[in-house]
Amino acid sequence: MSRFRDIELDPGVIRRLKKGDRKAQEIVYRAFSSAVFTLARRVLRDPGAAEEVTQDTFVDVLCKADTLAKDTAFPAWVRSIAMNHCLMRLRSPWQRRREALEFDHRGTAGDATDRAVDVDQALAQLPATARMVVWMHCIEGCTHEEIGRAFGYTPSFSKTQLSRAFEAMAKARFGPEQDDDSATSTLCRA
Repeated sequence: MSRFRDIELDPGVIRRLKKGDRKAQEIVYRAFSSAVFTLARRVLRDPGAAEEVTQDTFVDVLCKADTLAKDTAFPAWVRSIAMNHCLMRLRSPWQRRREALEFDHRGTAGDATDRAVDVDQALAQLPATARMVVWMHCIEGCTHEEIGRAFGYTPSFSKTQLSRAFEAMAKARFGPEQDDDSATSTLCRA
């Protein structure tokens, strides 16, 4: 799993990228494409859509690199572009309709004890908005303020979404009768 903040890039590469240097573009793509794809795949649960988000993200990164004010903010800037592309997809009426159809086919089959404890499966059970908030907070390390701003709401929106997501994930993991705060804390170790 690749985190944006763990990616180190020579400041000279960013300066060359801003000037349109092809080699710098390749270096940036190789450094960040895996992190962008992973973010998009986990949030959107669709490898094809994740590839499209990755492509759209890098089109923006390469075309708008000269607008970046602080080179040190580059990883966060790339992450915010990727998250915005994911959010645009999640807000799309096509995406909402697709998820509604998938939910109808999935139903509620299976007992909580039969479900795997895999993070992908736990995230897949959440609504798209909650899944995005969990990913942004637990994996990317975004604050509630950053998440609220990304969605156009206050920090309390992020806190509420995260709390509800943890509750749903804990119920899926430990069963509906489990009401232990320690169950929730094991789901996110940010």
